Amino acid sequence: MTFPSDGETLTGTLFRPDGATGPLPTVVAGGGWCYVKEIVLPHVARIVNEQQVQFLGFDYRGFGESSGERRQHIDPWQQISDYKNALTYAESRTDVDAERLGVFGISYSGGHALILAASDPRVKAAVSVVPVVEGYDNMRRTHGETAFAELERALLEDRRKRAGGAEGDTLAMSSLTPCAELSTWPFPRIHEVFHALRQSGEAERHEHWSTMESTELLLNYSVFPFLSRILDKRVMVIVAEGDNITMWDREIAAFHAIASPHKRLEILPKVSHMSLYSDQRDTNVAAVKASDWFAASLGTEAQ
Repeated sequence: MTFPSDGETLTGTLFRPDGATGPLPTVVAGGGWCYVKEIVLPHVARIVNEQQVQFLGFDYRGFGESSGERRQHIDPWQQISDYKNALTYAESRTDVDAERLGVFGISYSGGHALILAASDPRVKAAVSVVPVVEGYDNMRRTHGETAFAELERALLEDRRKRAGGAEGDTLAMSSLTPCAELSTWPFPRIHEVFHALRQSGEAERHEHWSTMESTELLLNYSVFPFLSRILDKRVMVIVAEGDNITMWDREIAAFHAIASPHKRLEILPKVSHMSLYSDQRDTNVAAVKASDWFAASLGTEAQ
């Protein structure tokens, strides 16, 4: 299926429970950094469907099957706009209960889900899994002082090039040799897992790079200014214990800053950020918690 978003055409997949009739509560979901809709989202969708909640996963503009002349460019505010346009599309469908809409996000989109809960009144429930909550602190911590200074120099040089009319540079999502090759997320395990997903055929459209400007935009990304605006939404935050990729301590701080009393924090022991992608058992643990939350928040239990 396709739907419009700010002049682009986005492609999504609607997962509807077998044998379902009539309009159903519906969850809209985008992926994280350089994701396509085939990564993780279908696994979560199948478990969410067990609660008679349908699930719409989509590709952002510039990624996967969606249009967008500037490929692999990650502007978080454009992605959040894509989410909102996906919600608009969902509420227009006769098989969707427009009064029971939710959002799901993981990693970068986990942060988006929190911002959507704060900024879109149609969102009644949200699940945020291992979210990026503070781009600057995240990059500074994961790179370390010396490599972060190198990253800042590269981003500044890229801005100078673009200001002069030249095409901007690209940057690897991750690297097997982060000490020798600059990347956005300097973790060899990320490289291993995402390349395995592509080679397996699960995510053939995944490209392991982005525009360098994407990382500059990440440095200005923070969910914290929005969290006090989440007053009456049902929000679950799922954190992997010891997650050093998206800073589990800051994720917990973000959870506590959410104003709504209708919130729950789930800390998954013996689960890592990347095992949520590489180990189906860990994916299922997070998906079941999300499924139960959406059932309680959007399903028959909520009526």
